[in-house]
Parts: sequence; C-alpha cells; structure tokens
Amino acid sequence: VLVYDFSLIIYFSMCGSQGQFPLTQNVTVVEGGTANLTCRVDQNDNTSLQWSNPAQQTLYFDDKKAADAIRDILLVCLLGVPEKPQITGFTSPVMEGERMQLTCKTSGSKPAADIRWFKNDKEVKDVKYVKEEDSARKTFTVSSTLDFLADRSDDGAVVSCRVDHESLNSTPQIAMQVLEIHYTPLVKIISSNSWPEEGQSIILTCESKGKPVPEPVLWTKDGGELPDPERMVVNGRVLSISFLNKTDNGTYRCEAKNPIGRNSTEYVLIVHDVFNTLLPTTVIPSLTTATVTTNVALTASTTTSATATSIRDPNALAGQTGPDHALIGGIVAVVVFVTLCSIILLGRYLARHKGTYLTNEAKGAEDAPDADTAIINAEGSQVNAEEKKEYFI
Repeated sequence: VLVYDFSLIIYFSMCGSQGQFPLTQNVTVVEGGTANLTCRVDQNDNTSLQWSNPAQQTLYFDDKKAADAIRDILLVCLLGVPEKPQITGFTSPVMEGERMQLTCKTSGSKPAADIRWFKNDKEVKDVKYVKEEDSARKTFTVSSTLDFLADRSDDGAVVSCRVDHESLNSTPQIAMQVLEIHYTPLVKIISSNSWPEEGQSIILTCESKGKPVPEPVLWTKDGGELPDPERMVVNGRVLSISFLNKTDNGTYRCEAKNPIGRNSTEYVLIVHDVFNTLLPTTVIPSLTTATVTTNVALTASTTTSATATSIRDPNALAGQTGPDHALIGGIVAVVVFVTLCSIILLGRYLARHKGTYLTNEAKGAEDAPDADTAIINAEGSQVNAEEKKEYFI
C-alpha cells in the first residue's frame, strides 16, 4: 500500500511484480488530501512488488523517490475544489423597472462546477452559463449571470448562488444577496361607514405603501382644500368628518409621495337621508278624512319601508315576517266604529227635522195661503182630516 500526501498534481504511476500479474485500482482524491494506492497479487509467492512512474514525473513517497520498470498502470484523478462563489453587479438601491444583472463566479474547480440560482428558495432557470479553463493549473473558472427587471415584489428578496461539485460531497457552497428595491407609493382609501346618513360621522383612512416611506398624505375635496376644517379633521393619514350633511357630498382625494414619485386615489362620498321606520300620526277630523289619511299613511309607510330596505340591506328581506296584522286590525276597527257612529247621528238628525215645508217660490207668491192649502191638500179631498201629505225639501 502506497500512502501519498498530494502537494502537486500526479497523473500516472506504475505497479509491477516479477512472477504474477498485479491488480490495481483507480483512485480519486481532492487536492491537498491523502491517496491510498494499492497494488496486490492473487497468490502470495513472495513476489516482490515495485512502483514506477512511466511519465517520468517525480513521485514523493515519504521523501523517497521511486523509479522502475513499467508493468501496470494506476490512474490517479485529482479533483479541484471550487472556491467560494461571489455575487457581483448589485448596487443598492435599485429603482423599480430597472434591469438587474447579477453575476456569480467561482474558480479552481476540476472538473467544472455547476452554478444554480435561487430567489427566496425558488430556483430560477433562465440564466447564462460560462465555463473557462485555466491551462496552467488544469482547473476551471465558472460564471453565471441572472438577468431580470426589478419589481416592488422583489424588495427584501434573498437571491442566492449555489455551487455544486463532486468534491463538496453534500455540502454546496452558497453566496447570498438581499435585494433593495425603491418604488413609488401605492395608495388606497378605507371607509368606516358604507352607508353614511345625515347627522352621522365617517372616518376615511388613507393607506400608502412605498420605499422610501411616503411623506404625510394630502387630503383634498373636489380638487380644492377641505371646506369645513371644524368638522373635517385630518390626523396623519386619517380624515374624520362629523355631523354629515348634503353639502359634504363630493370626491375626496388622498395623495402620497416619496423621493421616487407620487400617487393618489379618490373616494366618492354620498350622504343619504335619515331612514325613519315610524308611521306618521294624523288626527282624524271626519269619516272621509280619516279613511283617506289612514290609507295614505299605510301606503307611504309600506313604500318607504320597502324602498329603504331594498337600498340599505338587500339581505334583510329574507328576515321579514310580513305586515303588522294587529296594527292593521286596530285601524280597521276604528274606521268601522266611526262609520257606524256617523250613520246613527245622521239618522237621528233627519228624524228630528221631519215636517212639512213650503218652497221659497210658494212663500213669495201673492196667493201664499192658497199655496199652503194646495200643498197640504195636493191630492184633493181627504177622507180622514188627520191624513196629510208630507214633503221633505
């Protein structure tokens, strides 16, 4: 057995014996490591074994030189360990939309190493690969380039370059680079009230995200300043409006900016009338007025309720149980009672005013007495003096 500590590149060595054909085995070793060269025979007949160098290179066996006849060849393959990779081409920060070219490079590998790119642990396939051989040392310099457009989603992403080689066993060499991308603000408005009504309040929150962090936002209404600073209070990114009324209707704009640029978004505010579910109360002055007023109240209430319900909450219709039968029954009972009372009073009035009347024409004539007589005895002689014909004017 020949044990050799490699401090230089060895290509071929020889092993031979006098009586039998020797058996050898190829050896692969990492530069700087230790190689065990074995030469053996099948039968032990005290045959002497000798090592030789057919390429006339110098072999150092524990500071001793060996040279002898050629009998068999033993191939020694020396692996070159790749150096730790480095990533170049990144200058911080990068503006959104700019093209980035990152290059990963490693030297000293034999055979040539493989380079793989990853972004947040997800492998990137579309890369350029370049391999150069160093003729002096018989090793390789390998480089790979990753080319892409910078996006705001890449901000904070970790780009890694991994070198795989058989000399590294299962532990690859890795270089990492954290990306920093600058971009314009992204703005949106969040409302605290989806159905604002008169007298209520509303809070509008302007959310802005950018890098660098945007400056304090600017609130405007219909292209100008806020018209009522007492009710419209701005606190940082929040706009609070109290005691809403119809004059608050309009378009509210939130604008944010940073050194990269500016951006804005709008919110249209519509203040609705107050929704009232109570029935209107009306004094009933007479039979006709009471009937008409009651019908109008029921129709208006039902129409308003249905309209407001359909506008405010379409899902609430499923939970309604129908009209209030007790209330309708009570109103009908009141109407019937008033009708009966009116009929009774009218009958008594007509009964009390029963009698005989003369027309104005008869009273104004010159023969008024005769007219009275003619009216009373209009049908001639009466069999019974108590019988009279009565007329109601």
